[in-house]
Formats: sequence, C-alpha cells, structure tokens
Amino acid sequence: MTTPDIRSASSVAAAVASGQTSAVAIAEDVIARLAAYDCIQPQIWISRARPDELLAGARAIDARVAAGEDLPLAGVPFAVKDNIDVAGFQTTAACPAFAYQPEATATTVGRLLAAGALCVGKTNLDQFATGLNGTRSPYGAPRNAYNLAYVSGGSSSGSASAVAAGLVSFALGTDTAGSGRVPAAFQHLIGFKPTKGRWSNTGLVPACRTIDCITVFANDTADARLVDGIVAGFDAADAYSKPLADKPRARKVIGVPRRNQRAFFGDAEAEYFYDKALETLARTATIVEIDYAPLQEAAMLLYGGPWVAERTAALAGLLATDPDALDPTVCEVVSPGLNIGAVDLFNGIYRMAELKRHADLMWEGIDLLAFPTTGTTYRVSELKASPVALNSALGYYTNFVNLLDMAAIAVPAGTRTNGTGFGITLIGPADTDHALLEAADAWLEQARLPPPPPLDLEGKMQTVKLAVVGAHLKDMPLHWQLTSRNATFVGAFETAPSYRLYAMAESVPPKPALVHSEQGAAIAVEVYEMGVAEFGSFVVEVPPPLAIGTVTLADGTSVKGFVSEPRALSGAEDITHLGGWRAYMAQKV
Repeated sequence: MTTPDIRSASSVAAAVASGQTSAVAIAEDVIARLAAYDCIQPQIWISRARPDELLAGARAIDARVAAGEDLPLAGVPFAVKDNIDVAGFQTTAACPAFAYQPEATATTVGRLLAAGALCVGKTNLDQFATGLNGTRSPYGAPRNAYNLAYVSGGSSSGSASAVAAGLVSFALGTDTAGSGRVPAAFQHLIGFKPTKGRWSNTGLVPACRTIDCITVFANDTADARLVDGIVAGFDAADAYSKPLADKPRARKVIGVPRRNQRAFFGDAEAEYFYDKALETLARTATIVEIDYAPLQEAAMLLYGGPWVAERTAALAGLLATDPDALDPTVCEVVSPGLNIGAVDLFNGIYRMAELKRHADLMWEGIDLLAFPTTGTTYRVSELKASPVALNSALGYYTNFVNLLDMAAIAVPAGTRTNGTGFGITLIGPADTDHALLEAADAWLEQARLPPPPPLDLEGKMQTVKLAVVGAHLKDMPLHWQLTSRNATFVGAFETAPSYRLYAMAESVPPKPALVHSEQGAAIAVEVYEMGVAEFGSFVVEVPPPLAIGTVTLADGTSVKGFVSEPRALSGAEDITHLGGWRAYMAQKV
C-alpha cells in the first residue's frame, strides 16, 4: 500500500475507498506526524484522541468501506476548533472554567463523521473566539507554521496551524469577524467562510450568535468544495439555518477599495502583493474602485458598537460569577457590552440596515470584491505587547463580511521574505458560495503561485536584510563592518527605478547618498542578511547625514538600506546615470 499526500483530503479519501491504502495506514501516518511535531507546537491542541482511539476509529472506517458504504471522506483526518462540540471530547472554548462534556456532536461534525472522516482532536483558539491573532489562550499561542516567531492568526489558530503543518487534511474553524480567513492568509491556506446559515451552527459555542459561521481550512479549493458538499444543508435544530441556495455570479467586474482607503500598516510587501494580485485579476476582469467607507463603518459596529453586547451575552454567566477566568484582553473587549442599552442596540440595528441596503445596491455594479485578507502580520511578541490595537489592524478588511451577510473565500497571494503568507479574499453576496469557489479556482489558475516555503521546524533566527550601495559593498573600505557581524551575502540586486545616487562631497572614505525620487533610475545594490542584534549595533555606527531606512528593490520587495538626509546633497555629484557606486569608483581610477 502507498500512503497518499495527507494534505489532500480528496486524495486520501480516494485512496482509502479504492483500497490503495487503508484508514489504519492513514491513522498510523497521522500518529507519527503528531509525535514528531509535538516538540515544536504542542499548543496547537487542547485535547486529542489517543493513538489507540485513532486506530480503533480507523478500523471502523475500513470496515465500513469493506461493507460497501460510499464514504466521500473515507479515512480523512481532520481537526475541530474547540468551540465546536464533539462527543468524547471536552468543549472548552479555551477557558478551563467553562469546559463541559457535550452529550452530542455538532451537526457539522456529525456529517463529516458520517462521511467517513476521522476526528484527530480539538484545536486551540483565541478564547471564546474573540481575537484575530491566536495569542489569547491559556493553552498557549499557536504559531505560524512557516515562521514560529509570527502569529498563527486567530481565532481559529490551532485549526489553521494543524493544517499548515500537515497534521490533518482539513480543519474546522469559525468566523465572526474574520477568524476563518485571517489564519488562512498567514499560513498559505484556503479559508472558506460560507454564507450565514449554509452550515449548521448546532453545537457551536456562540461568539455573536446572529453572525457566527463554521468554516474550513484546507490546502486547496477541491477540499473546501468537498467539505461544503457534505456539511451544507438545512438544520431545523439551528434557528439561524436556512435552506440551500446557490446563486450564479459572474466575475467580470471586481470591486476593490480606493487606493487612499487601503491600509497596509507599513507592510510594503503586502502592498506589493496586493497590487500584483489586482494586475492578475485585471487580465480577465474590470477592476473598479469602490468607496470602502460604508463597509468600514459596518465593521466598526462589531467592536465599537452594540454588537459587543452580543459577545457579552454569550459570556454573561462567567462575567457575573468568575470574570478572572477570562483572558484579560477578552474581558477588556467584552465587558463594555454590560453597559450597552436597548436604545443603543436598536439605533445600531437601524444603522446596520442602512449600511446593508448600501451593500446590496453595491452588488448591482460589481460582481465580486477582492480585498487583502489582512494588511500585515505581526510577531507573537508584538501582539502580546499591544493586543488590542494590532488585533484591530488585522480586522481592517474582514469585520464587515458577516454583518452584511456576505460569503467569502481567502486564497493565497504571495509569500513574504519572512515566510508568512499574504492573501486576498474574494467576497460575494449571500448564497454565492459555489461561484466564489469557482472564482478562487480561476484566481489560482491565473496567479500560478509557487508552493509555500518549507515549514519552520526549529524557530528561525530573526534576521534583517540590508541593502548596501557604496562603501559597504564587497571589497570596499567599510565592508568589514558587515563581515565582523557575520552578515551573509544574499545577492546583487537593483532598486526599483525610483532612486537617484549622489557622490557626497568631502566624505572619507568616499560614500554615496541614495535618495528616493520619482525621476530616478534603478541603482545597483548588494543585499546582506544579519541577526537583529547585529543589525542594531550596525545602525548605531551609521554616521549622519546617512541613515537606515527602507529601500524598495526592482521586484517590489522591501529591505532595510542606506538613505540620506537632505544635507547629504550639499555639493554632491549626481551619478545616477552610472547605475551604481562601482561604476563611479571605476571611472575614478
């Protein structure tokens, strides 16, 4: 027997159903993967099936296959966010004081089990699904599988990391403000957020009950489509469930935020990848800039308006009896809901109805939206130092979607130099789920993205890339300042064609000044990489009027590099036409 790629639910199911492999063989592979990865990220999981339980479950699946059952998910390992009930596992919502043993399995999970899937365990999350970063859990902070210094994204943190690390084929998350999309973007995954009510929420611990959605993280759209085909459908036990409806949707006109309404929070790589994504989409669609302000106003009502009280309602018991059981940031976020009155609530409902009407009319002029999933990403240490402000930045493009009853799918759109993913989200009106999956297929076919980078299995040393343009080039007088700090040569590059180069007057040794200019040209540079501490000591030694800033390379990526104060140009010679410092020095010999 051969073991199929566990990252593909479709491949696993086909192999098990055909007898090419067995569910037991898949379970044994999963057990080995879990054991190997536990030393890297045990905090992905809150609870997990024992190896003997997984093998017993796999044997039962093999018996069902042998008996002739048609199991579209035969032997496929999956994980479940721990705010969704699975009989046999506690549900904690990442709060030990809240934990309970469910009597029944959530409808969505039950449909997966009935299709032959194997539940590996319950994954970590931002407590009570309140957060977009993954650091708000007493069970630890799952990390980005591609760079362990960075956040996994939340609140479905463990689910995304489990899929990204190759521990399961797919995982269920939830999405109220973006929790099924943000972690997908950061970890090079598909994050499918169906229309509200398409998937049953029976057995889900609510965050905001009227807008919560169960979601799926997968490695490809085929698996997202496969899962949707199994779990979607009306559930009379869920008061917010609704009959299936799949409306066709063109993708000829795509709406994007106006350029002056886009926010990337200083992340030049994210801005570059988004611009490239729009160039790709423009090959087959008309790109139309829309006014993002009304959608953003709706988004603000989620945490800055009366919808906070809906989160508070879900936690009212704990807030009254044991507020110390809550994560401090979660408590800070939900406590204001206690002071929101009925008048504020109804005024918020009225305003949301007006914004919903605006959104509905917006769809008459465009087919889909294509937004950045997030404008940037952050290190775990940064989120812990500024947990509210940075989390809000992650929700800049996501918070309005459920409030305005839209469907969405997050897809990869680039890899930052630090290994973390950048993604875009395709958004459509309610019940366009199949159309969005088709749009995602078309996007991935057009974009032809390279595969994700290797997993970070050891914790990458945090480094900085530095572009040097003059006296620090190899064989130049100050190159020793790099070699003494164990800087490694990355490569020779050119800047974007938006810089001018000057030879400063009376500089010893001779040094250039690099200046950003719209009337510039591409300038030759060398890029080196060094540790953060070494970079800090290097910066201290940079003499004025030179300074270290950010330099954009020809491929659109950004690195640190030498820039100049205006006084550096006093008496300086413009040598831009030579294309670099080496050419200038060569003509002086």
